[in-house]
Amino acid sequence: MTTTAASAVCLADLATAARSVTPDDVWDFVEGGSGAELSLVANRAALDDVYLVPRVLRDVSRPHASRVLLGTSTTMPVVVAPMAYQRLLHPDGELAAARAARSAGIPFTVPMLSSVAVEEVARSEADLWFQLYWLRDRAMTVDLLARAEAAGCRAIVLTVDVPLMGRRLRDLRNGFTLPRDVVAAHFPDAAATTQLQRAGTSAVAEHTRDAFDPSLSWSDIDWLRSATELPIVLKGLLAPQDAARAARTGVDAVVVSNHGGRQLDGALPGIRALPAVRDAVDDSCDVLLDGGIRSGVDVVKALALGASGVLVGRPVLHGLALDGTRGVEDALALLRAELDHALALAGCRDLGDAAGLATTTGTRGPGW
Repeated sequence: MTTTAASAVCLADLATAARSVTPDDVWDFVEGGSGAELSLVANRAALDDVYLVPRVLRDVSRPHASRVLLGTSTTMPVVVAPMAYQRLLHPDGELAAARAARSAGIPFTVPMLSSVAVEEVARSEADLWFQLYWLRDRAMTVDLLARAEAAGCRAIVLTVDVPLMGRRLRDLRNGFTLPRDVVAAHFPDAAATTQLQRAGTSAVAEHTRDAFDPSLSWSDIDWLRSATELPIVLKGLLAPQDAARAARTGVDAVVVSNHGGRQLDGALPGIRALPAVRDAVDDSCDVLLDGGIRSGVDVVKALALGASGVLVGRPVLHGLALDGTRGVEDALALLRAELDHALALAGCRDLGDAAGLATTTGTRGPGW
């Protein structure tokens, strides 16, 4: 029987089904990591290596999974991660995914490299966050901030781990380029580079090399704070020292992430970095985890190790490839059902209980 988004019983089913309907080069762009993909594989392996110590006799007949993130009430501690060029998977792209996020009651992060402009994504009426990369063109950065604010975005997510794009070997081997009907909607001149195919190169990487500013530093965070009144999230931290400094600058949240294994190959998995980052910032800002989340149990593991919530990426694209908005709705509904189930089986009445769970790992032995 052919698996559809609606018939999937886990997010891995969605991935298998999405693979069958996605062109090879697009699949590699979505699924691939950098270098030998050590960090890509490690993200999943590290999550699998965390074991929860469930509690019992706690009356979990009505588990409660809602949370407030950056002032927004969410039905579960999940945010859709920023992912570029979603019209590669479905003609409605980011608009379709944002509509599904609204139905699920969670925020959607508009990628700066979106194939649908933020003004159009806002038609979804979802709670929107806006991703920002640091651009060489400061005037364009100011313009994008103004557009995000005017569109009703509730937070700015500055991705700080991409001074330049990682060497994504699958894309280089494929000479990856965007089709003519997919463009970087916030970059009107990008089509000239992103649709130019050359063997052994990635058109997307060449565009970002020209557009992104590798001189980004802590002083620029102060400038960003002065340029917007929206909450600021720094995405892509692993070192507790960086997290502590981010908290001192007054950011509202940090995202512990190795960019889904797509930047420095060999970088620490986010779930391994999470406890130290949480300790470094204490309660001064929210701490979110990104990278490898594939089940409700993974969400509970992240909460137990100190996360306020998680970002979910590739499973959203899998649902999008299968059935647009409905496919993403099915993916998020499945994640929510798994989360409720995992909370109950772990003896958690709410997310506070999940944060109090003890954990251990298969490699280090008992940790409680």
